[in-house]
Amino acid sequence: MFYMKSVLITGGSKGLGKELVKSFVNEGYKVYFTYHSTTPDISMDNCTSIKCDLRSDDDINNLVSYIKENGGVDILVNNAAKEFNTEINDKTRDSFSEVFDVNLFGPFLLSRELGKLMYEKKYGKIINISSNNSIDKFDTSTLEYDCSKAGLNMLTKVMAKELAPYVNVNAILPGWILTDKIKELDNSLNNQFIKEEEKNILLNRFATCEDIANLVLFLASDKSSYINGELIRIDGGSK
Repeated sequence: MFYMKSVLITGGSKGLGKELVKSFVNEGYKVYFTYHSTTPDISMDNCTSIKCDLRSDDDINNLVSYIKENGGVDILVNNAAKEFNTEINDKTRDSFSEVFDVNLFGPFLLSRELGKLMYEKKYGKIINISSNNSIDKFDTSTLEYDCSKAGLNMLTKVMAKELAPYVNVNAILPGWILTDKIKELDNSLNNQFIKEEEKNILLNRFATCEDIANLVLFLASDKSSYINGELIRIDGGSK
């Protein structure tokens, strides 16, 4: 009997998340993905969009209930993220709270609740999308984001221990990704931003969304069954 594996991807309506949704569908998965402010334009078979604000406990509880009612998922990809690019003197308690709710507390609640279901059926994969900013790319303008991703790294380690031996929990740490948002930023800076940043990458290019999706698909597959609790950089060899 054929069994279609299922995946929940947060923040799946644009950028890397949109590529992840398409990649998992193309690999034969049943895909659920969340969106918040951007209405998704993805129309594919075996693909369901769910509006969810990760800053809202009610939204998260409703999402978990919906997933449970549909039999749970085999894979959870915590991809949704929030950041503020501001001077350090402009940062506030509210800005930290908003970023941490989306980037850390939301993934914690989803990992805990859906991880229980995975543990019960003795199979599951949780993949957290962190950042190389979380370890050695220090930038005061994205302090909330960087701190939240460092916390996500620790969450990865703790949940890998909590859900062992049945659930693999890993994080990937991308560097620059060539998304539409980055292209727009580059255009606003006279096409000099990407050119300058590429000098700090050994492979001399930004990652494509497909580059990152390929690693996520690998970690979601049974080929990665002996990888657990790892923080895997994918940044082209950033200097």
